[in-house]
Amino acid sequence: MPGMRSSKFSCLLLGAWVAGSLAGCGGQSTIKPAELLDETTGMTVGALQAPIEFVEDAKIGSGGPDRRATFAYLGPVEWDTSGELTYGLWIHVAPGNDQAVAPIDASGAVSLLLDDTAVPLYPMKAPRTGSNPYKPIASWGQTAYFHFDVPLLKRLAASQKVLLQIHGIDADVTVKFLPTQDVRDTLLRFEQARGITGD
Repeated sequence: MPGMRSSKFSCLLLGAWVAGSLAGCGGQSTIKPAELLDETTGMTVGALQAPIEFVEDAKIGSGGPDRRATFAYLGPVEWDTSGELTYGLWIHVAPGNDQAVAPIDASGAVSLLLDDTAVPLYPMKAPRTGSNPYKPIASWGQTAYFHFDVPLLKRLAASQKVLLQIHGIDADVTVKFLPTQDVRDTLLRFEQARGITGD
């Protein structure tokens, strides 16, 4: 039911905001890399303990993000099958009461803006595993995986300015999302945890 769904979503977002606010008090990102062994496939999956949160930039005011806004979440994934590494970028959109976005798994629908340079993202099929590296924030939201590699991870981690761009339902509209936390520190920790070094 719409009323219950909205109320449930508000509670989820409030919880995420409280957690994020407490994390911010520590002065450092508390989103640490995590690793799990998928028992179904024997594959080792590297991810973050929680994805990086982004909020629609139009919904950020002096008091912080409007909790009725649309949020997006991003998380790198490394799948290790007997030493053969594959990377992906998990993205989830938790819709609020504002600008609707187009299907994110459509070709050309999602891009990153890294230091004002647009980098298009292309949907991919993630390897089949018994569990997912990240849990969607909203059960009615959109989730997709995108092609990702080490050079793009490093470029993302080195960028001073990071925005996530998603096409709106209206073809002429692009919805921009700003991170609510330190992207660089989080991704550098992920690189270190996964043993990604050098160029």
